[in-house]
Amino acid sequence: MALRERLRRLVQKPGSVDLAPFRALVDEAGERESRVRELSDGELTAAASALRKEEDLAELCALGREAARRTLGERPFDVQLIGTLALLSGHVAEMATGEGKTLSGALAAAGYALRGRQVHVMSVNDYLARRDAEWMGPLYAMLGVSVAWVGQSSTPDERRAAYRADVTYAPVSEIGFDLLRDRLAVDAGDVVQPEPAVALIDEADSVLVDEAMVPLVLAGAADLDSADPRYADLVRRLRPGLHYATDDEARNVQLTPAGAQEVERVLDLDLYASEHLDTLTAVNVALHAEVLLHRDVDYLVRDGEVKLISESRGRVALLQRWPDGLQAAVEAKEALAASPSGEILDSITVQELVGRYPVRCGMTGTAMAVAGQLTEFYSLQIAVVPPNRPCVRDDEPDRLYATAADKEVAIVEAISAAHAAGRPVLVGTGDVAESERLARRLSRAGLDRVVLNAKNDAEEAAIIAEAGAYGAITVSTQMAGRGTDIRLGGSPSAPPGTAPADVEGSDHDRVAEAGGLLVIGTGRYHSSRLDDQLRGRAGRQGDPGGSVFFTSLQDDLVTRFAPDEKTKASGDDDGLITDKGAHWIVGHAQRVAEGVDLELHRNTWRYNHLIGLQRREVLAERDAVLTGDAADRAMAEDAPDRHAELTKIAGADAVAAAARQIVLYQLDRCWSEHLAFLADLREGIHLRSLGRGMDPLIEFNREAVPAGKRLLADARKRSIAAFEALTASEDGIDLDAADLKRPSATWTYLVHDNPFGSLDERALRGMINMFKRRR
Repeated sequence: MALRERLRRLVQKPGSVDLAPFRALVDEAGERESRVRELSDGELTAAASALRKEEDLAELCALGREAARRTLGERPFDVQLIGTLALLSGHVAEMATGEGKTLSGALAAAGYALRGRQVHVMSVNDYLARRDAEWMGPLYAMLGVSVAWVGQSSTPDERRAAYRADVTYAPVSEIGFDLLRDRLAVDAGDVVQPEPAVALIDEADSVLVDEAMVPLVLAGAADLDSADPRYADLVRRLRPGLHYATDDEARNVQLTPAGAQEVERVLDLDLYASEHLDTLTAVNVALHAEVLLHRDVDYLVRDGEVKLISESRGRVALLQRWPDGLQAAVEAKEALAASPSGEILDSITVQELVGRYPVRCGMTGTAMAVAGQLTEFYSLQIAVVPPNRPCVRDDEPDRLYATAADKEVAIVEAISAAHAAGRPVLVGTGDVAESERLARRLSRAGLDRVVLNAKNDAEEAAIIAEAGAYGAITVSTQMAGRGTDIRLGGSPSAPPGTAPADVEGSDHDRVAEAGGLLVIGTGRYHSSRLDDQLRGRAGRQGDPGGSVFFTSLQDDLVTRFAPDEKTKASGDDDGLITDKGAHWIVGHAQRVAEGVDLELHRNTWRYNHLIGLQRREVLAERDAVLTGDAADRAMAEDAPDRHAELTKIAGADAVAAAARQIVLYQLDRCWSEHLAFLADLREGIHLRSLGRGMDPLIEFNREAVPAGKRLLADARKRSIAAFEALTASEDGIDLDAADLKRPSATWTYLVHDNPFGSLDERALRGMINMFKRRR
C-alpha cells in the first residue's frame, strides 16, 4: 500500500483508498452479530455509550447494524458498513445511487459522536436535512446519540438548541449563514454555533466542487438598488451584429462602434467622457442582462421576483442573486420591482466554510471524477465502495445528430418506443426552456408526461419517486431528486435505501421485465460527472435499466467550447452521425469545459485564500474582545485618563461593556469597508495588470496585503476616538455619542457566479483556445 501511494503521488494521480482494512473490520463485526442480537435495547444503548471510552470500530459496526435493524427495519449491507468506516477514516465514500448512503452516513455520524465529537451533516437543501434527521432519529436514540436539524425557517433559539445536539443536520448554506451571524454577535450569548469539529457532507461532489466558490453573504439593510429602466428599454432595441457582438463562447457582449453611436444619440451624451462612466457601466450591464441572460434558462420569474436557477442542479437557487448591479438590471429587464441589496457585512465561500472543520468526510455517487480537486483543495481521498449487487445497467453509446431539431425528433421517438413497452423513462434536460419544449413535443405525440423543473421544484421528491412507475415519462432539468430513490414500479411508501427484494411485487416485476428505468440525456453536461449522476438514476441495487445520451453538433457545449472544430461527416436521413471524429468533438468540448471550470476554481481560490487569512486575524481579535476583557484593557491603555474618569462616574462594569461594544463595532465596520475595497480592487486589477503585462494576482496582493495590515490599527484608532467621545452619568454610559449605528436589519444570500464572467473569467478566455487546440 505504501509503495502504491508513493507511485500515485509521483505521477500526481489520485486513486482510491484501499478497502481491505475496512473489509476485515466488517467481517469481525459479522462474527459479533449473534452476540449483539441477544442484547436488550437498554443493553445495546449502554454498550454503544461505552464506546465513548474506547475505539472499537468492529463493535460500532455490530451495534450500529443491530440498532438499524431494530429501529428502521433495515440490516445494513456489508458495503454500507464499509462506507461507514471510510467516512470514519476521513474519506469521501463513493457509493452508487440506491446503495444506502444515508444510513452509512448516520452510522458514521453516530460513531464520531460516540467518540466525543460534534458532527454537522451538511445537506444540499432543507428537505433532505429534515427528512434524514427525522428518519434516522430512532437509530440515533438507540445508540444514545442526540440529533436535531436546522432549516431556513428555524428561529435563533431552535438553531442554538439544534447545534447543541451530538449530530446536527442542516443545509450547507444555513450553516454558513449562522456562522456569519455569529461573527457579528455583540454578546457571547447570541452565538449559536459551537466550535467546528466534524463535517460530514452529503452529495460531497456538489458541495465541495460545484458550489465550492459560491460566496455566502451577510448584508446590512440599505436602500433599494434599482436600475434605470431607460437602459433596459434602450438595449432591447439594439440589433445583434450591428449594435453589439458576443464572443464565441457567448460569455461576453460588447457595443460595436455603431452601437455606441446609437446609445449616444438616444441619451444625447458622449458615452466615453469621464463624467459619464457610470452611464457607460449601466448600459453595459443592461446589455449583458438583455443578451446573455435568458428567462427559463438562467432564471425564471415567480411571484413577481427573479429566481435564479442553479447551474449544477437545475433547481431554483434559494436566496441566490447576482452581484447587485446585474440583479437590478435583470429586474428592470423584466419590469419588476427592485429587490433590496445592502452593504456586505461579511461573506464566506463554501470551500472556506468546510475548511474550518478539523475533520471532513463525505459521500456521493460520483467522486472519482473530481478526485484530483478533492485532494488539491481539501486533502480528501476517495474510497470507492462496490455496490451490494452488481450493476447491470446498459449504458448505450451516444447518439449524435447534425442538428438540435433532428436530435429532439429522435428523443421523442425513443421515448415513444420505450413507453409503448411499458418502460419508464426519465429524461434529463439542460434547462427549463428545453424541458418545456420537449414536453410540448411529447404532448403533440400523444404521450402523457410529468415535467419537473425549477418551476415546480417544491414537489421534486414526490415526482421523482414515481419516475420508475410502469409507463411513466418524467422530464426533468438536470439532476432531479438527488437523495430520493427511484424504485421500479414506483414505491414512494418504502423507506429510502430498501433493497428491491423488499418491495418486489407485480409492478416491480412488470417494469423489470420491460427493461427497467431508461434514462435519456438530451445533451452532455459541462462535466462528465454530471452525466454519470444522471445515468446513476437507473440500475439501482442490481435492477435492470439503461441510459443513453442524445447530442448534436449544435449543442451549447459544442458551440461554446469547441467552436472551431469542424467535421465533414454528414448524418443519415434522420440526421444521425456515426463518424468517430464527430463524436470526438463532443467529448473534446466537454474536456475543455472541465478544464476551464477547474482553472477558474483555482484562480478564485487564490484570491479568497488571502482574504480568508486576513479574516482569521480579525476574528481572533474579535473573539478576544467578545469573550474577554481585551477591549477594556485596550481603552485603559490607549485612553487612560478618559477610562479612569468614566469608571469613576459609571463604574468599571459599565465602562468595560461600553468599550466592548465600541471595539466590536469598529472591527466590524473596518472589515466591511475592507471587503468593499477588496471587491473594487479585484474588479479593476485585471485592467491595470493586463495593460502592463503583469500578473493580476501579484498586483492584487501588492495592494491587499498592506491594506489588511492597516485594518486592526485603523479599528483601534477609531475605537479610541469613539471612546473619548463617550458621556457618562450615575445611570451608566451613553453610547449615542460613539455613533455606533449598526444596520436596522440584516439578511443573507448567496452570490451567483456572474453569468457573463467576472473580470477573472474574462482574463481566462484565452484558455479555451488553448484547450480546444489540444487533442
